[in-house]
Amino acid sequence: MTDTLRPVATAAPEAPAPDSPQKLKRSIGVVGGTLLTLSCVTPASTLFVVVPDLFGSLGTATALTVAIGSLLCIAVAFCYSELGTLIPSAGGEYAMVSTLAGRLAGWLVFVLSLLVVMIVPPVIAMGTADYLAPLVHLDPAVAGAGVMLLATLAGLLDLRANAWITGVFLVLEVIAAAVVAVLGFTHGHRGPGSLVSMQVAGADGHADTVTAMLVVSGLAIALFITQGFSTAVYLSEELENPRRNVARTVLATLAISTVIILVPVVAITFGASDLTELTGGDIGSMVTAWSDSAVGTFVSLCVALAIINAGIVMVIQNSRVLFASARDKAWPRPVNDVFSKLGRFGSPWVATLAVGIPGALLCFVNLDTLYGVTGVSVTGMYLLVAVAALLSRRGHHQHAHAWRMPVWPVLPVLLIVVLAYILTQQETAYLLWTGGITAAATLYWALYLRPRRDTRWLVSIPEDVQA
Repeated sequence: MTDTLRPVATAAPEAPAPDSPQKLKRSIGVVGGTLLTLSCVTPASTLFVVVPDLFGSLGTATALTVAIGSLLCIAVAFCYSELGTLIPSAGGEYAMVSTLAGRLAGWLVFVLSLLVVMIVPPVIAMGTADYLAPLVHLDPAVAGAGVMLLATLAGLLDLRANAWITGVFLVLEVIAAAVVAVLGFTHGHRGPGSLVSMQVAGADGHADTVTAMLVVSGLAIALFITQGFSTAVYLSEELENPRRNVARTVLATLAISTVIILVPVVAITFGASDLTELTGGDIGSMVTAWSDSAVGTFVSLCVALAIINAGIVMVIQNSRVLFASARDKAWPRPVNDVFSKLGRFGSPWVATLAVGIPGALLCFVNLDTLYGVTGVSVTGMYLLVAVAALLSRRGHHQHAHAWRMPVWPVLPVLLIVVLAYILTQQETAYLLWTGGITAAATLYWALYLRPRRDTRWLVSIPEDVQA
């Protein structure tokens, strides 16, 4: 098992020792944490950027696939809620898995999460250009890089300020999703039966049948659609009373984001004029056809703001992951010293720059393959988290004060089986890319981290966790 460091509490506050792990400042409650976490899920940008791809491959089965993915995410959210309150660390998944399933498993989860957090923001950010088109035409790479740099600057600020900034953007985001839902339902061309009709427009314009295997394959993306609720765990060191508020934030975020995404997906399925339009997935054009160009422009601008909002929160989340890895000595000492520095606002400023600037550069790279790798990485990460949840009630953890999921251990076991099966249905190329990166990470573990097990990869957990 991992060596989990818990700093010894003293009778009176003292200045931290030079080599003691730095701690983030607790400054947000459930409302602020939920706003930040919802912004990372970024329901509107997911609806307008990711869901159209599902419409293209799944047609009328898209809503069913998203619904199944959301049900699976309930079990995942239970795992995150229990582990996040048991081990509230900015390291998120890797801190939880390292503590419960061992150092190597934790390291592999860290690598998978790093893949996700480095790839997703620029992919989403490049979608900004499409939704700014009513006002200005920009190259997607340039627009995406601009969003990433703006998000990096915002990420250097105090977390409480960012909670309010992202909260304002989130309101506009929800309004855009609501407009799409209302217009779709009021211009319905098909009924509830279409949600299980399992049809997609083929190349010849005729309806093709969506098979069960296609739905299972699409579940990797469906899991990714609501994946951002895990941000609550990354923010656990900055949440007040994490033993209570982490679970509340995770579950509230999943419930709200599912409604914001699934309801408009159902409305779009009803409102598309024909199967070809639905499969095309051009939601902006559908909105304009249902209303007028002014409403279409308003929705597009709201989505552009949602993408910027998501970029800010993702940079905040990602910097915390890198900060925690340096604090836990995952790298050579000079690198650890730099990435663990905190700025005047209490944010890990070097780690923020380290994830934001490369993210801007990635906007100029073809990310199609890496986008597929993200789906595999998210599924693999959830699988290892479920394994950790299965081990969460051994030894002294059994009696620790934490939120406990219902129906344990049935939920983790079922989740492991389902996620493993979903992985087997993914494209071979994406599995090979992810497997190759994981193999390289394992070599780093074997050649550098494991021989230095007394001084490297020591997962620390804050001492000031309230009961």
